[in-house]
Amino acid sequence: MKLDELRVKIFADGADKAGMLEMYRHPAIAGFTTNPTLMHKAGITDFEAFARDVLAAIPDRPISFEVFSDEFDEMERQARRIAAWGENVYVKIPVTDTHGTSSAPTIARLAGEGIKLNVTALMTAAQVETVSRALASGPSAFVSVFAGRIADSGRDPVPIMRDALSVLRRYPSQELIWASPREVLNVVQADAIGVHVITVTNDLIAKLATLGKDLDEFSLDTVRMFYRDGRAAGFRL
Repeated sequence: MKLDELRVKIFADGADKAGMLEMYRHPAIAGFTTNPTLMHKAGITDFEAFARDVLAAIPDRPISFEVFSDEFDEMERQARRIAAWGENVYVKIPVTDTHGTSSAPTIARLAGEGIKLNVTALMTAAQVETVSRALASGPSAFVSVFAGRIADSGRDPVPIMRDALSVLRRYPSQELIWASPREVLNVVQADAIGVHVITVTNDLIAKLATLGKDLDEFSLDTVRMFYRDGRAAGFRL
């Protein structure tokens, strides 16, 4: 399989403006996602200034910005403000607060107001069912299931992602995101089962160049790398 044969949409996941603009020029990138952790790691201190700057540079592809409150009333206030920044903005709402209380009522109210949402940090089919119902009366939305973290628990994420697709099929305006992939294989897996979107970091996007690469050629490249690096290190025995 080659990159241009994929049906799954690739969203670049990051919060470094230079990196986002680099991905904006990449023909395979259909959208962008951020989160408070990525923004903190990137050294961003002014949330709104960063978001507006990015939106001015990338006005025509979906971009998700996440609320950062643990109080549902404040989540709603932040969501309305963030949504007003652009037509291509999707507001990320966590599936629960930090105490595990479902965000479904907040999601339903915001969706009912016409705010485009990206509900994030889901990991179970039951969560998908609850969130999908909450989004039912709203506009286009994303449901982000963290397949990579599911795999980190020792579970195969593919059956859970298949179940999520079955749930979302009732609502054509809702798209499933395969979040937190760990390797290029995950892109192929997401594509094979019909996931709508996969979020990919810039480092993993660079690895997409190896998609479908001949394995004999890959083997030879690896041997050459070891040889080259051994010489560069100046090893002697």
